Amino acid sequence: MNTMTEGHAMFAPPVAEHASPSAPPAGMFDIMPGYEGTVAGGGTVDFFHLPCLLNQSPSLHLDLNNHTGNTARDAFSLYVSSKCCYSSAPAKDGVIVNMESFNTYRYRLETFTESRSTEWSHEPYNGQPVDAYVQQPPGPWDLPAKAPTFFVDGEQKMKVPYTSSMKPCHDCFGNGRKPCKDCAGSGNKMCWVCNGSGFRHGGDRCHHCSGRGRENCAHCYGHGSKECTTCRGKQQLLVFICLTVKWTNNCDNYVVEQSSGLQVSNLSQVSGKELFRDSQYLVYPVMGFPDPTVVQAAQRLVGDHQSKFSRTSRILQQRQTIELIPITKVTYTWKGKTYVYFVYGNEFKVSTNDYPATCCCSVM
Repeated sequence: MNTMTEGHAMFAPPVAEHASPSAPPAGMFDIMPGYEGTVAGGGTVDFFHLPCLLNQSPSLHLDLNNHTGNTARDAFSLYVSSKCCYSSAPAKDGVIVNMESFNTYRYRLETFTESRSTEWSHEPYNGQPVDAYVQQPPGPWDLPAKAPTFFVDGEQKMKVPYTSSMKPCHDCFGNGRKPCKDCAGSGNKMCWVCNGSGFRHGGDRCHHCSGRGRENCAHCYGHGSKECTTCRGKQQLLVFICLTVKWTNNCDNYVVEQSSGLQVSNLSQVSGKELFRDSQYLVYPVMGFPDPTVVQAAQRLVGDHQSKFSRTSRILQQRQTIELIPITKVTYTWKGKTYVYFVYGNEFKVSTNDYPATCCCSVM
C-alpha cells in the first residue's frame, strides 16, 4: 500500500475563510469558531493550488503480439456458444481467409484525491460528552484520517472535537413522542368490520371491536402517539459538526484512433499489454512516445488534472499507464459469403454485427 511522504504535509490546505458568515438554520446550531460557513446540508472547505511539474521522458520497449488464427477461432467459438440464438455452424465450418492487426494504444491517467467537507449533524443524546466551546475546534485539515489505499474510493465521517452540544429535539419539541399520523392522535380508528356501528348484519354485536365501533390503532398501539424517530424518545439531541473525508480516484482515458471498424466503446471492457507505468505524487507528462497523439493526450490530461483537482481537493497520488490493446479483424467465409468479426483485448473479447446464422427466440 502506498503512503504519503513527510514532504507532502506542507501542502495541507488552510482553514476556510468566509466573507460573510451564515447563521445555522432555525437557530438550532451554534456558530463554531473556524466553522462559520458550516450549515446543515454540507459546506465545502477552501483548498490550495499545487504547481505543475515538468518531466523527463521514460524509455519504452514495444512488443506487438497479435492474436493467432487458433486464438481467434477459439474465441469466436466461445462467443457463439454464449449466445442462445446463434447456431454454431459458422464458427465451426467457416473458413478464415484474412486476419488484419489494428493494435492501438490506450493512455490512462488516474489522480487520487482527498476532499473534506463539513456539515451540522445530530444524533439522539445518550450521555455522550458535550465539549462545545471548551477550546477552539481543530480545522478540517488538522484532523487525522485513516490511511487511504491509493486509487481506491473511500469515505470516512467523524465528529469534529469541541463542537458537540446538547439541544432539545427540534422534531418533537423535546417531548420524545409525536402524534400518530395514522389515527390523528386519537389512539383508535373506526372498526373496518362493522364500519363503526358496533353491530354486524343480523343485529349481532361486532366481535372484532366488542361492540365499541372503534378499534385500537395498530400503528401506535392505542397510545395516540409514537416515539420520535429523530431523538428516539430521548427528548434531547447531541448536535455537532460532522467532517466527511472522501477519497476519489479520478480517471481519464485516451485511445488512439484506429480504422478497424470496431467501436472504441468496446475497448473500455478489456485490458491490454501494459507498456509503461508511472506512479508518484505528481506525474510528469509522457514524452518521446512513438505515437505523438499519446504524448499530446498525456500533456493535456496531466495539465487538466493537476489544475482541476488541486482547486477542489488535495492530490495524494497520480498514476499513468500506457497499454497496447490487440485488435484483430478476422474475415471468414461461410456458404459462399464473406463475414467479419473482431477479437480484441487480453480477454479475447469478440464483436460481430453480421453473424450469418441466428434465430428469433424470447425468454419467458
